[in-house]
Amino acid sequence: MSRPRIVIVGAGFAGYRTARILSRLTRNRADITLLNPTDYFLYLPLLPQVAAGVLEPRRVTVSLSGTLPHVRLVLGQADRVDLDGQTVHYTGPEGEDGTLPFDRLVLAAGSVNKLLPIPGVAEHAHGFRGLPEARYLRDHVTRQVELAASAADPKTCAARCTFVVVGAGYTGTEVAAHGQLFTDAQVRKHPLRQGMRPRWMLLDVAERVLPELDEKLSRTADRVLRQRGVDVRMGTSVKEATHDGVLLTDGEFVDTRTLVWCVGVRPDPLAESLGLPMERGRLLVDPHLQVPGRPEVFACGDAAAVPDLDKPGQYTPMTAQHAWRQGKVCAQNVAASLGLGERHAYQHRDLGFVVDLGGVKAAANPFGVALSGPAAGAVTRGYHLAAMPGNRIRVAADWILDAVLPRQAVQLGLVRSWSVPLDTASPELARVPGGGERRAAGESGAGIPGAGERRSGRPGSSGAEAAKGPTGGEGMTTPSGGEPARSRPGGEPATSQPGGEPAKSQPGGEPAKNQPGGEPAKSQPGGEPAKNQPGGEPAKNQPGGEPAKNQPGGEPARNRPAPRPPAHQPPPGPGVAPGPVKRTDAPGGPGAGAVPGTHGTSGDPGTPGTSGDPAEGDS
Repeated sequence: MSRPRIVIVGAGFAGYRTARILSRLTRNRADITLLNPTDYFLYLPLLPQVAAGVLEPRRVTVSLSGTLPHVRLVLGQADRVDLDGQTVHYTGPEGEDGTLPFDRLVLAAGSVNKLLPIPGVAEHAHGFRGLPEARYLRDHVTRQVELAASAADPKTCAARCTFVVVGAGYTGTEVAAHGQLFTDAQVRKHPLRQGMRPRWMLLDVAERVLPELDEKLSRTADRVLRQRGVDVRMGTSVKEATHDGVLLTDGEFVDTRTLVWCVGVRPDPLAESLGLPMERGRLLVDPHLQVPGRPEVFACGDAAAVPDLDKPGQYTPMTAQHAWRQGKVCAQNVAASLGLGERHAYQHRDLGFVVDLGGVKAAANPFGVALSGPAAGAVTRGYHLAAMPGNRIRVAADWILDAVLPRQAVQLGLVRSWSVPLDTASPELARVPGGGERRAAGESGAGIPGAGERRSGRPGSSGAEAAKGPTGGEGMTTPSGGEPARSRPGGEPATSQPGGEPAKSQPGGEPAKNQPGGEPAKSQPGGEPAKNQPGGEPAKNQPGGEPAKNQPGGEPARNRPAPRPPAHQPPPGPGVAPGPVKRTDAPGGPGAGAVPGTHGTSGDPGTPGTSGDPAEGDS
């Protein structure tokens, strides 16, 4: 008799833990396949430390093949699911098509950035959901401080060293706290003009920082931020974003080249494309994480609307620690459906919260005991080491080195502005020239509800409000997490980006000057983002995105026409719209009743609660 086939879509907090526990429960009595676009599990709570130069990027990644020895890893993006035929159709990292048959399916697709209909945000802001975005932010902040130090104009200097973070939840609070420390250390090596220092702003329409947490923790975080010089503005958000800065809802215009979008997340649109009952963009499941009417289909994490048994009529929030705990229950119930063990209903219990504020500062309340300062910092870092499924020794070593050695403030230039757009269904992968982000509905998803929106990654495709409330569970709730979205490597370039269709009205097919992916700036090694992107000004009159004269590589030929894309290359996708973002959310979604310049504060996911089994994983 052939062994049952189990396919898990997504290797975020829910998918990774489902695969890990299920492989132990089945003990080679089932074929387990994990479909994911990357070969690692990303520990998102430590991503702000990557952006601030505390940790190297690989420290927050855990090898899937190295920690899941009895699970078959398939690299690719799930394009569609044929429930009746029990197959998952996917596209591999090099464009090849594939099909995975299943007897049991676990949908753990995760979430993507949540956008609001605010003019200019999609073009000028960058999210913070994946490793490419963290690496880009580190390079970008470093570059802005270096350019500010050499700027002759005081106004330009002030604009370059002003950094605006929208969203005072877990992620936004940590990004601002770590960012202020990072830039302060950098200006000690590159002094700015007399009397100037880096300025970080934290905006939110909520009444206080970390509105999901206890007021004591909120006051601790607010006090630490203000003591460091962070400009904390509650009840304020962005009304419009431009190349030169942002217009706030209170009428003030802030000159800046940096806008970090940490408003929250929305479910990955793959769940909606199945045509099954939904709850604000998430797939409805029962307390055992099974889809009603489809006993062979399970869902967990951000893609699933799981009933909250402690709060009848409500669903668990989209947070990483809920995803982590649901992964364990999902694995047990999948095994039970094969006759191995018993089913369990999903329930949770809060044990506390931790928020890392950088240095030795943190805010925590383990078991309800409010802590601040070094004590909270020790608890927070101890929790992260216990919760991580790998790389513990390397992470601890980086923390020790950061405490005794200065950080390396260098920009590698490996991730460009156009490769990490805010409006993308692939936050965990940087776009590449000529790559396709999602297939058109006519190619592989015709007739599937929501397939076009899912593949384009446009905002409003899911119509789901991100629930960002406090997270509890087996372990303490921690900042910035959630399950990363499953998507196709590469990403589809926007029009006028490398690999896409040349912009119209540009001689020789030149990219439009105000589009990301245009020509790099003159005299800037490695290039500078496009003109209307925070971070610099492109070189003018360079057809086809050729480098400026003063760049390494020599002077390009003048009036040289841009190369045409290969004939077999698929047409470019919608990319980043140059105007205001249009919302098509279903009622109750993040765009429902939204007022430009406002945003919710409940979509910021937390991290896994793992105090019950921190020994899982290597050191």
